[in-house]
Amino acid sequence: MQIKDLGEFGVIDLLASMVVDQRASATNGQAFALNLSVDNGDDAAAWNAGTEAVTQLFTTDTMVEGVHFTRETTPWEDLGWKSLASNISDVASMGGLPTYALITLGLPQETEVSDLESLYKGMLQISNEYGMAIVGGDMVRSPVVFITVALTGAMHGQPMIRARARPGDLVAVTGNLGSSGGGLKLMLEGSSEQGDVADFLRESHRRPRPAVAAGQSLVESEISTAIDVSDGMADDLSKLCWASGVSGKIFADRLPVHPLLKDRFPQDCVDLALGGGEDYVLLFTGSPAKVNHVISGLTGGAAVVGEIVAGEPGKITVVDSQGKEILAGNRGWDHFGPAQA
Repeated sequence: MQIKDLGEFGVIDLLASMVVDQRASATNGQAFALNLSVDNGDDAAAWNAGTEAVTQLFTTDTMVEGVHFTRETTPWEDLGWKSLASNISDVASMGGLPTYALITLGLPQETEVSDLESLYKGMLQISNEYGMAIVGGDMVRSPVVFITVALTGAMHGQPMIRARARPGDLVAVTGNLGSSGGGLKLMLEGSSEQGDVADFLRESHRRPRPAVAAGQSLVESEISTAIDVSDGMADDLSKLCWASGVSGKIFADRLPVHPLLKDRFPQDCVDLALGGGEDYVLLFTGSPAKVNHVISGLTGGAAVVGEIVAGEPGKITVVDSQGKEILAGNRGWDHFGPAQA
């Protein structure tokens, strides 16, 4: 059997079970586990150090050239920004603030010094915008560029996790979907378009802005279940439903799509909203009364896009305005699953 036969869910479950099994037989592992409030399999781990009222968060993510980006579509400065954005979004999905980052770089030895400076310029820009600091890291020679970020965060209260969705809950998102995917699609088509539409789509892909403030508002409103939209809305909802042991339904006609994306890709905007990925908005669930109340108070707005239903864990159905199931071509990103259309 190969990891592609397991898919991303299966690989994560396999490794998480090995870690938990080993920890149960190790004295030091048991001691540390007592302080964990969020364990393997979520957007970040969380724990309380002793009697501290502050919950500590820890997450990591990797971007690999040829898998997550190409140098033709992502300038060095934007690559630096985006490599931290994905981690900041994981912390935001728990309801926390980013604090300290360690950066590991894999670089070909022919990399220009000016390109390395541009990479770090982008990292420092987003660090300053979100009030966090880069405090160290590592560097190795590599045939392709890769960046691994390990990020800590902090918060008061209980972190939002993936495993608390229940049948009858509404599903909502804190911003527009598909704009980043639209920007990537535009660049992969080799388009040299200029103007407001092209600029907006490219910026959405290259410079995403994690929803940190929205995450804090959700925690303050006692929302307990959330995930960030990084791999595509349908795929990330599936992950949340899998963790919660439920199924999900998406209302295609309610997906929030920016007018500029709809203008440029009228036939593809729904598929981009469902599976484009890297929007880094937050997807959350809760009772209808709570979700509608929270939406009315969110500064940046939010939209109901579906509901949680009983059924096969992780199964997602997309329906039209009449409740009829429709086929969607792009359901998101799975590192080890079959290739997406």
